[in-house]
Amino acid sequence: MIARSGVRLFMAALIVYFFFPFWWLLVSATKSTQALFSSAAFWFHAPASVLDNLSQLFTQQDHAYLHWMINTAIYALAGGVGATAIATLGGYAFAKFSFPGRRFLFAALLGMIMVPSTALVIPTYLLLSKAGLIDTMWAVILPSLLNPFGVYLVRVYVQESVPDELLEAARIDGAGEIGTFVRVALPVIKPALVTVLLFSMVAAWNNFFLPLVMLSDDKLYPLTVGLQSWLQAASIQSGNQVLFNLIITGSLVSILPLIVTFLLLQRYWRGGLTLGSLK
Repeated sequence: MIARSGVRLFMAALIVYFFFPFWWLLVSATKSTQALFSSAAFWFHAPASVLDNLSQLFTQQDHAYLHWMINTAIYALAGGVGATAIATLGGYAFAKFSFPGRRFLFAALLGMIMVPSTALVIPTYLLLSKAGLIDTMWAVILPSLLNPFGVYLVRVYVQESVPDELLEAARIDGAGEIGTFVRVALPVIKPALVTVLLFSMVAAWNNFFLPLVMLSDDKLYPLTVGLQSWLQAASIQSGNQVLFNLIITGSLVSILPLIVTFLLLQRYWRGGLTLGSLK
């Protein structure tokens, strides 16, 4: 009983810890520029100020925030969908096919998971500069298509959830390899695909260092780099404190699409999809 109460207290502390930054963003978005630095830090000031902050946010610098949000959506969708497709094909191949070098390639894949993505930014920059892709959207999208952890996750899920007998039954019924993959395997591994998609989209949405290095045109910035440019401008221009309000409000608005995406896709996270499939 005591152990269970301790676990509950620990989980409650974790909830407060992770919710605290979101709460601070929420209450800070209700404050005017003056109240942001003078009122209570962790409580609402004037909820009506949210509308003023939002109006300034979407009109500041010739609607720059709206352009950055569209760019971020493009990067997240292209990178998320592309990374999921590649991870699905690679993970399925590793799980269900035998080919020369399979063990070596999978070991190399595990090694890639251990390498921090930031360590690859400079080599990637040099590679893409040779191809003339620097300062284009492709410089952000192409590196986002590679998700070694997604390949590993799909491979493990396919091994555990797609029995060889199920695939063999489809082949006996006359389905080819592509038909077996599309009609039999994909519906079964849908929870894994949604998981990889969400991880890839969140990583692309929150990506900062890669677009910071690859892009110099502010019209191509994602939200992370765009808000950082405002923060830098606010730090240099000491009298331009209104930017701090816009940065806070913009940070709050930037996480809302991720929350909506998780709520819409969470119903696909369910197991037991193969229960009774062999009966």
